[in-house]
Amino acid sequence: MSAFDTLRIADEGLGAHQTWMDAIGNNLANINTYKPTSQNAFQAQYPIFQSDPAGGVRIAGIAQSDPQGRLVSMPDNPLADANGYVRAPDEDIAAQMSSLIMAQRGYQASVSVTKSAQNVYQAAISIGQK
Repeated sequence: MSAFDTLRIADEGLGAHQTWMDAIGNNLANINTYKPTSQNAFQAQYPIFQSDPAGGVRIAGIAQSDPQGRLVSMPDNPLADANGYVRAPDEDIAAQMSSLIMAQRGYQASVSVTKSAQNVYQAAISIGQK
């Protein structure tokens, strides 16, 4: 592993965790998005991660939740059908928040690796200057 591989791998981790947090933020922002029963529900997004053969991680794709969502009785909602139902995303706020905590911790770990690598490289540069 070369000297800068650590920074590259940590950078890939930062990017992956940032994408994960962005997807969760979008999912949370739309958790109460209601649609008519004739339309698909909001589909939450879930990044799919894949290990990079050279080390690190990359995003292989984005999975989406079930477009059927769940039917919710809201007869007063202007989008409700004749039976008083609307379509809502089939998402759990507790699961989304748990995922957010994991994504934040992964991001923080990547930041720590980046800082540590920078400190090591800076120490190596200062040794070479003496």
